[in-house]
Amino acid sequence: MKSIKRLGSAPVSLPLSADNIVEFHAARLLLLISICGTGDRIDGLTKMAKLDFFVRYPDFFAVAKKYGAPEGESRAVESAMVRHHYGPWDKRYYHVLAYLESKRLIEIAKKRNSYLITLTDNGKEKAASLGKKPSFAALVDRMKAVKKEFGPKSGSTLKKLIYQLFDEEVGKKPLGEVIRR
Repeated sequence: MKSIKRLGSAPVSLPLSADNIVEFHAARLLLLISICGTGDRIDGLTKMAKLDFFVRYPDFFAVAKKYGAPEGESRAVESAMVRHHYGPWDKRYYHVLAYLESKRLIEIAKKRNSYLITLTDNGKEKAASLGKKPSFAALVDRMKAVKKEFGPKSGSTLKKLIYQLFDEEVGKKPLGEVIRR
């Protein structure tokens, strides 16, 4: 994964994918913490990953909330995740969270066996600015729906829900295999 600032050194003949750009994932996680979190904070990596799963996989979200996606909404997977020990996961989380922390947009604090991921004042400003951009409107709407449905639930509860509802698609996949829908 590269920063958009370093793409100029890549050969022009290589295809460019937003999925390989750290800022793409950083923007999504900033919005996720801001919109789906409580008090500009998400308690735990598991909860962050499961909320992100429902944001990135609209079809799974539609099933989980018991009714279809709003008319006209894109149902394509935004960015693939893999099966991990605790359900859907993206190996890039550590890179992206370190990037956000280095930019002083988030603070990460350990609390017992969990990590609290909190927006800084600068992170709140950036998230608010991103949330107003038309290019993020569909993502913001989907995050608001995910927050409404699953915001109060713990990461462990969300993990169990995913395994219960999507055992074939997620639970029975070998570790590290891409989740498709």
